Amino acid sequence: MSRTSRSETVRVRVEEQDGLIRLLAWAAILGCVIFAAAVILADILVPNNSMIADTISDLGAGKYEYIVDTGLYMFSAGLLSMAVLAAHVHLGDWKWSSAIVALIVFGLLVFLIGARNEYGDADSDGWVIHRYLVYGLGICMPVVCFGMAEGAGRAGAGYGLSLRITGALWLLAAPIFFFLPTDVDGLYERGLGLLSFAMILTLARLFLKRVHHRRT
Repeated sequence: MSRTSRSETVRVRVEEQDGLIRLLAWAAILGCVIFAAAVILADILVPNNSMIADTISDLGAGKYEYIVDTGLYMFSAGLLSMAVLAAHVHLGDWKWSSAIVALIVFGLLVFLIGARNEYGDADSDGWVIHRYLVYGLGICMPVVCFGMAEGAGRAGAGYGLSLRITGALWLLAAPIFFFLPTDVDGLYERGLGLLSFAMILTLARLFLKRVHHRRT
């Protein structure tokens, strides 16, 4: 490659694509909505189910497992969409980059939880990794929240504050889940799920507002 062509390559202008930003942001939002709807539908259809005592994992075992599995796959797609979007519109330094990697891992772990079907049905065939996947989720969530808080704060102080609060609540609340009695852990787990939604919706709103302000 000649010196001239190398110079021209370096000077190529990189632009944010508003259409892609909207598509990925709404895909992330849709992933949350479908996952929530799947859990609610399973709560209604699964016999002898208690949303207070039975976890989402319990709903994912048995005859109606496809409902929760579908929700998990869509949530996974939403997380991966947000990772691609955060890479397309990079608002930070190495912390933001680390959070992108954590988002990708988060999405893949959610997919594996749905694909492995190891939930709450006393599965003991082969290597049962469900608990380790859940541990991975517990680690990824605060990495995303705190890793993107500074960059998000540059777009608006409220975004950074929201991510920090969400991450702090997760760090305080998530470990408690493993010590709760089984007659209340289902409701508690759903609350943790709402925290993950809050993280995604905060980022989605940030990016959608960014497009809006660029257009006005």
